[in-house]
Amino acid sequence: MIDLVQLRREPDAVKAALARRGVSSDTMDEILALDVEHRRRLQEAEGHRALVKELSRQVGEARRHNDAAGADSIAAASRALGDEERLLSEASEAVATKLRDIMLMVPNVPDPRVPDGVDESDNVELRRWWVDMDKGTPIPTYRDYQRVPHWEIGTELGILDMESGAKIAGSMFPLYRGAGSRLLRALGFFALDRHADAYEEIRPPSFALTETMMSTGHLPKSADDMYLIERDGLWAIPTSEVPLTSLHRGEILDEASLPVRLTAQTACFRREAGAAGRDTRGLLRVHEFDKVELFAYCTPDQADEAHADILRRAEELLQALGLTYRLLNLCTGDLGTASAYTIDLEVFSPGVDRWLEVSSVSWFRDFQARRANVRYRRSDGSTALVHTVNGSALAWARIWAALVETYRQADGSVALPGVLAPYMGGETTIRPRPS
Repeated sequence: MIDLVQLRREPDAVKAALARRGVSSDTMDEILALDVEHRRRLQEAEGHRALVKELSRQVGEARRHNDAAGADSIAAASRALGDEERLLSEASEAVATKLRDIMLMVPNVPDPRVPDGVDESDNVELRRWWVDMDKGTPIPTYRDYQRVPHWEIGTELGILDMESGAKIAGSMFPLYRGAGSRLLRALGFFALDRHADAYEEIRPPSFALTETMMSTGHLPKSADDMYLIERDGLWAIPTSEVPLTSLHRGEILDEASLPVRLTAQTACFRREAGAAGRDTRGLLRVHEFDKVELFAYCTPDQADEAHADILRRAEELLQALGLTYRLLNLCTGDLGTASAYTIDLEVFSPGVDRWLEVSSVSWFRDFQARRANVRYRRSDGSTALVHTVNGSALAWARIWAALVETYRQADGSVALPGVLAPYMGGETTIRPRPS
């Protein structure tokens, strides 16, 4: 959630910043009015509570002096005042609930570096990378045999079976076979090994409590895009960012321990409710995919470096895989609810002739930490909310697609980059399975 103290202190500045994200001034005025009402009602309830406590003391005093009538009279007044206090507390809690419900739907305050815009068409391209770009080589051109979509390549090689996946779980659930499965596994091991120098590997649960989902900002706003197991009150995680953010929920970390850097590979589940009918072929948009996530708890002063480190690692993976990619600064209209600043990485996939998002590297300020109540203790003994940063390094379904299209050979085989050899049993060429 946004900082209510900051909103009280700088209402005009916060309103102006959130207006860039389409949040009306009326919404912010309602929050401010509810905040005033809640504090007033809370003060009234606390005042009554103090009086009840004082009357209880007087009852005890009267009884010590054998003044039964006086004690009964004071006790009756105390009970009446107690009833009023309960009503005031209930009213205060009702206002607090309404205030929280509205606050949970308000997105993060965008960083000044975020460009204004309505949707993804207004994102700003920062730069591109391709093999040999430093040698002045033009952006690569692709031969006809690379212009084949990955679902056709996968079927020809027997490494991707969308039909079987649909038979088992429904459409948009892929099934990989043979070398296709091994490639997916190889990509995850390759990335985790690259991050082992600075990030602790975590294997979190694939399901999360509602409170855990609330902490990242995925709930309540994106409930329709998530899979819910109502019987158990659990949600299938859309990204390992969700459990990693809550790993230290409700805790106070030592400042000396920050930044805390974590990485995890998990399956990710998304209903894609808002994308019905779009990108349904192959691996362009799927309900389940594997992804390696990088995450950091840090101080505000460490946030820029933490963001830069995750971005650098994502780029280094793409460069090691030899995939052409570009960086986009997401505009206000395309920014995730919890994010204050996001850089997307997109690879070019020649078979579908499209740029495909494979990572979002985001800084959340203390937006998520406020929901999860993750703090750190400064050297002077005071506490403050941590900042959170995360990014994918990388999301594998689209990387898989870009690899088999980019590295397809004239004979129909796929010659993968050498960095994957240790994870592919030394064999990097995928050929059709013998019939």
